[in-house]
Amino acid sequence: MDRRKIIHIDMDAFFASVEQRDHPEWSGKPLAVCRDGDRGVVSTASYEARKYGVHSAMSIQMAKRLCPNLIIAASHHSYYAKISHQIHEIFQDYTDKIEPISIDEAFLDVTVNKKGSDLAVDIAKEIKQRIFETVHLTASAGISYNKFLAKIASDYRKPDGLFVIHPDKALDFIAQLPIEKFWGVGPKTALRMHHVGIFNGLQLRQCSVNHLKELFGKSGPVFYNFARGIDERPVISEHVRKSVGCEQTFLEDISIRSSVIIALYHIVLELVERLKKDDFRGKTLTLKIKYGDFTQKSKSITQQKYLREKDTILPLAKQLLTQFRFDANHPIRLMGLSVSNPHEEVIDTEPHWEEGFLDFDFT
Repeated sequence: MDRRKIIHIDMDAFFASVEQRDHPEWSGKPLAVCRDGDRGVVSTASYEARKYGVHSAMSIQMAKRLCPNLIIAASHHSYYAKISHQIHEIFQDYTDKIEPISIDEAFLDVTVNKKGSDLAVDIAKEIKQRIFETVHLTASAGISYNKFLAKIASDYRKPDGLFVIHPDKALDFIAQLPIEKFWGVGPKTALRMHHVGIFNGLQLRQCSVNHLKELFGKSGPVFYNFARGIDERPVISEHVRKSVGCEQTFLEDISIRSSVIIALYHIVLELVERLKKDDFRGKTLTLKIKYGDFTQKSKSITQQKYLREKDTILPLAKQLLTQFRFDANHPIRLMGLSVSNPHEEVIDTEPHWEEGFLDFDFT
């Protein structure tokens, strides 16, 4: 059977690059896109800012300490979405098999493509050039025979990179790949792997699938296959959405029960609005709380009826809240709610959180 030809396109520091493009005076300078304030969190950092150690999900206060001359740009998400749409229109000239991963990256299956090209690398080069000519931004492209390797390849020579992992060289490439670069290996998983002596792909490949199952549960067989260059997941053009959620980071940590209930009420209202906007129906409600020390917990409850209205969701949210401890020693920094499980069966899914800010005065 012929191998697939997969391209992963990843825009380079997308939000930050858009702001630098639109503000030439910021070009070549360290910049972060985020809300400027005590609770601001970096959404995207320019490559100049990354040299100082600034990265996404970092608090803006920490970012400023690392880079005192950091430029802070407000986020314009709807504007970025329009640019993303322009980029996806380019993709559609080459294939209909497009799987968006986020607003700034996507997989393309070009095994059979609209240009009749035999070489995926030629298509990737052309797409990169057209993106630059259309929106004046750079993108990095990774090309390989599966999604796992294509995604790794796109990150290999950023920014404005192009890298191919050929099937004949894949196992050697994976063998020397740091375990932190593997898809699905976050900081906590990496630490666990280091603890058992796994630092690269070769050492991962030497582990049995049963041992990896014992260590990492359902992810064990996935890591086992990745270490051998195996990833059979297809590029899926249409996704069935499995959850809708929203979360709020508070300007000040809250611990008084009345303040927490007020905040929860407003999050429920936002969630109901999103459910109606997306015409989503689910049966499982999940409450997530992040404390002032950044520890995080979540609890879920499943009902027989679909969750759509405030009068149904609010009592359940309050019921879930009783399972959390919060007081002066355990103040709440962030709270989020999501509805999932759109089918009869219970689905194990991670909610898609969308963060916002509630400027409440709890004093």
